[in-house]
Formats: sequence, structure tokens, C-alpha cells
Amino acid sequence: MSQRFAVATVAAAAVVLTLFAPAAVARAATNDSTTSAPTFNKDVLPILQKSCQDCHRPEGLNLGGMVAPMSLVTYDETRPWAKSIAKAVEAKEMPPWHASEAQRGLFVDERYLSDAEIETLVAWARAGAIEGDPADAPPPVEFAANDGWHIGKPDLVLKQPVAHCMADETEDEYQYFEQTITADVLPHDRWIKAVEFRPTGSFVHHIIARPIGGIAPGYQPRVFPEGHSVKLVTGTKITWQMHYHKEAGPGTRVCDNDTAVAIRFYQPGEVITRLVDGDGMAVRGLRIPPGEASYANHAEFTFEKDGYITGFNPHMHLRGKAAKFVATFPDGREQLLLDVPEYDFNWQHTYTYREPVFAPTGTKVSMTLWWDNSAGNPANPDPTAEVTWGQPTTAEMGLGFMKYIEAEPVHIVVGQEDGSESSATGGGR
Repeated sequence: MSQRFAVATVAAAAVVLTLFAPAAVARAATNDSTTSAPTFNKDVLPILQKSCQDCHRPEGLNLGGMVAPMSLVTYDETRPWAKSIAKAVEAKEMPPWHASEAQRGLFVDERYLSDAEIETLVAWARAGAIEGDPADAPPPVEFAANDGWHIGKPDLVLKQPVAHCMADETEDEYQYFEQTITADVLPHDRWIKAVEFRPTGSFVHHIIARPIGGIAPGYQPRVFPEGHSVKLVTGTKITWQMHYHKEAGPGTRVCDNDTAVAIRFYQPGEVITRLVDGDGMAVRGLRIPPGEASYANHAEFTFEKDGYITGFNPHMHLRGKAAKFVATFPDGREQLLLDVPEYDFNWQHTYTYREPVFAPTGTKVSMTLWWDNSAGNPANPDPTAEVTWGQPTTAEMGLGFMKYIEAEPVHIVVGQEDGSESSATGGGR
């Protein structure tokens, strides 16, 4: 089976039948008012609403092709997964988040459960997953209906310009498609506010569609902080780089005919205050020895003018192990920017700061990446092979995408540009 689908998730369907007692037993236990065990309605549901239901619900988030396989909205939906949930949260596999615990609080949209929340979920499962009194349940969360787009109703939806099918015998391939944003699609230049990609299926491993953006497994929709933006210019040519990966064999043919990207724009009268930019660091010339459990390599980026670092996205393949980004400032001071001690190929998060980090001219950002090419890595396709840089999932990459904004603020009133800002374009992943 392809390692692409070997995701550490509570969706371990094979264990369901052996892990839960009949739901009627748990419901009957709710009549025992003396029990001190947590109940679903009073104790568990609030945790699920806060930390799980964004993904685990009908029409939940599509995180770069990673779609939650079950809903955790109601008791009947959640009860069969009780012990799997307990196992996943106790191992801190769910919710998926891989920045170091020491950096908790630095990033937006962090996915952490408190120790008390973990204890509650584990105790609930061990006590028989009791439903409890429906009167104790909080009101259900109301999710906006946006035709499946979680950034809200889009102003523009672009579809992948060419449908493509992977043959039975194909495991991994890249396809490139070009698309021009013509005036009938975008009558005038617009400032981007949010972007969300929706791949046809999990076999769409990653998409790069510059200058709009891109996704890989685990990516969330990109929502710019208020006033931050890049301009999408009428006539822009987009090159869709589509990376497909699936298990090869008879009956595995799949077709990509529905991949799309939704974009929301700033509206007339809104103000752009920061121009968003980005760059990438790359480790080239990789040669990871067979059986090497902790191979490291480095890359650097130097700021040529003042800026503010807003976030990072490390990218490796199946042997990726860990990532670390460190800033060395012109005065010699060092600062740990991001530490990912346990990188997971299936959850390639973008780590966005709550407060951007000022990087004066001359600031050097150093990226160190580690790979595990040993038999101890369960995702490793072949621990006996030397691994080099390559596009297929079974080869390796070493990239660090860094987002930053220019230090000098701007003041652009949308709809009142005089044309001189037309050069304020940008983008990238």
C-alpha cells in the first residue's frame, strides 16, 4: 500500500469492531446519576467542537487532500471511535500539529489539546463512552454554508484547465498545465484576501499554481491577515504544477477532473497596508546513505532589506524527519524561529506567527533539515537505497518556504489605485 495513505489518524477503521461496546450499554449508563465518569454531552462534546469538528464533520476542511474520514458531531457518530480517539490524542497524533511544544502560543491556528482535555477524552473512552444527559450538551456549532469553500463565498473560482487520468500502472507523475487569467474572467487587477485549493482527491499530492499559491498534504486555506495582500493582475499566466501519487496496480486508475481554487478579494474602500512576499531555501545535491537514521543538511537565506518574517512551511518527502529554522541577526543575536522535531509528510503545516519577527537587513535565516533513511522509519520505501533529490514521492526533497512582508508599510485604498501600484505583485507558496 502506498505510504501516501499511511496517515496517523483516528480513522483506523480496521480496529473499530473490536474497540467499542454496544452503544446501548453506554446510553443505559447515563441513568446512573452517581457516576463520576466524563460524559459525551457535558465533557467531550465541548472539546470536539473546539478542536476537532472543523475537520471531522460533513463538508469538513480539505487540508491539501487530507479529508477527515468520519464526523464527530453527534454521539452516535462519535461513539464507535471512542477508543481510537483516546489512543490518538494520548499519543498526540491528533489534532495534527508538529511544532515543538516549547513554541506553543507562537503560531496562529495551533492544534493543541491541554493535558486536562486529553485526560477527559481518555477517561471517557475507558469508562465506556457514556452519552450523558442531552440537556448538558452545548448548542451545536453552526458552520457557514459556502458551497464547500471555507474561506467564505469566493469572488473567483478557477478550475484546473485540463483533466488528467493516471493509468493503472502509474504510481507517481507530474503534469503541467498553463492558464491565462483573461479580462473576461478578471476584468481588472484585484488584491487577494484568501485562497483555498480543493483537489479532486488524495491522489493529488501537491499543487503549485504561481502566483496564486499551492498546497501539499495538511495545508489549510490561506487567509491573509487584515490589510496584507498580493495583487492578482489581469493577464497573469498561471502554470499549474500537478503532482499525482497513488498505488499502482490493476483497477487503480483515477482521474483528476474537478481540482479548483477559490479566491476572495479585498473590496473597494478596504485598505492594503502590507505587501506580502516569500522565498524558498533549498537543499540541493542530496545523497542520503542507505540505513542513515539522521542525515542532516542545511541552506540559508539573507535579508537584503528590512522585513518581517510571517511564517514557514518545511517540505520533505517520506524520509523527512525534522526541521529547524534559526535567525542570526546583524548584532550576532540568534533566535529559534521554528522547531519541528517530528516532521510528518502527511501533515505539511504552514506555521504562521501571531506576531511577525522583525528581520533587519543582513539577517541570516538558517534552515537545517533531517532525514531518516533507516529501516526504523515505517514510511521508508527502501532503506537499502541511497536517496537523492527527485520529484517523485519515493525520492527526496529539502525545501523551506518562508513568508515575509516588507518592513515599509503602504497605504493603498482598493479601487483608488492610480496605476503606480501595478508593480506590487507577488505570490508563491
